Parts: sequence; C-alpha cells; structure tokens
Amino acid sequence: MDRGLESLARALALPYYEHALPAHDEFHANRVRDLALRLAARVEQSVDWDTLAAAAWLHDIGRPLERTGEIDNHDAWAARESADLLEAEGVAQREIEEIQHCVRAHSIRASSPAPETIEAKLLFDADKLDAAGAVGIVRLACIVGERSGRAGSKYAVIDDLTASRGVDSDQTDVSLLREWARERLGALRTEPAQRLGKSRWRFVEAFFQRFHDEVGSDGTR
Repeated sequence: MDRGLESLARALALPYYEHALPAHDEFHANRVRDLALRLAARVEQSVDWDTLAAAAWLHDIGRPLERTGEIDNHDAWAARESADLLEAEGVAQREIEEIQHCVRAHSIRASSPAPETIEAKLLFDADKLDAAGAVGIVRLACIVGERSGRAGSKYAVIDDLTASRGVDSDQTDVSLLREWARERLGALRTEPAQRLGKSRWRFVEAFFQRFHDEVGSDGTR
C-alpha cells in the first residue's frame, strides 16, 4: 500500500484529537484504522487501502467540537473539514470525494447516509466493532461518563436495576452498554466483520453475566 495519503491524513488529523476524550481519541482512530485494514484483507472486493486508512484517521476529528456543542454533527463536519485539509495539500479530487463519503457515512445515527463503497462499509464496520468486546465495553462506559458530565446528572448507574434496590424506575442502568453493543453489531455490513462481531458479542454476553453475578440479582452483595 502506498502510505503517502495515509501519512498525510494522520498528520492532519492528530491535532484535532488533542482535546478528545478517551472514547474518541487518536487511539480509537488508530484501532479503527488497524481493524479496517484487517477486514480489508478478508473481503473479496478490491479495496483502496490508502483511502480507507486515511478516512479512518479523519473520521472522528469533529468529536471534540461536537462534545462541547460547537457543532451538531461530527461526521458531516469532519467530511467538509477533511476535504478542505486535503485539497490544500493537493490531493486529487477523486480521492477527496472517496474519503469524504467514508467519513460522512461512518456513523450509526439515522441522519447519516448509508455506506455505499467497500471502503465506507469497512470503516463503518471497524468503527462499530470498536464498540464491542473488551475495548468496546470500556469505550461505551467512557461515553456514559461524558454524557453524564454534559447533562449535569447521572446518565446511567453502574448497577443492575432489575434487582429491588429502591432506585427510581426512570433511571438507566449499565445494561444499556449491552444494548448499544448489540445495536452496533447488528448493523455490520461485511461478512468478515460479522464473523468477528459474533466473537466479540460472546465476550459481551459473558461480561454481563459476570457483572450481574457480582451485583447480585436478588439485591444482596
């Protein structure tokens, strides 16, 4: 793989992650990049690896601004910002448009376009897989913390509300992490990602079984 475009994208992206919180920092971008390329080696279609890697580095550059309320939609913003950055560096318009589509389509939110190219599908899948398994559970827990900080109140409690603890019924418990992981794994687009997703889901299931055992379903410790 010609690493010129990826190296450029990484250098352009890193400053945007300086103020990112752990769930969407440069290490997340790097994991998504690595996983996307692993999946690319397992699909039958021809993949532009350099475009895929570049898009992985750029896909979440808008997250810090979305977190602080400066922008509303990090994927659409990142697609525009990436185009401006790459155009200034003389990157070909065709490559810019391919990266833009990947970045714009990486999110699971309803407003995001569906990934159409194989590169966009692989980036989408790699991003979703980073929200499952051991790393995924930690990331999703970090997101709960972020949302609690923004809301000024608890977004979820680290407990099992199926047990009788006298907790308000409108509170959300940590089992929402399981549902978030399930939602993301259910949206995977490529066959290699779906295979890996099954393995990561088994870990999620085992984790929450252990979690509920430790908490105590009858309300005792």
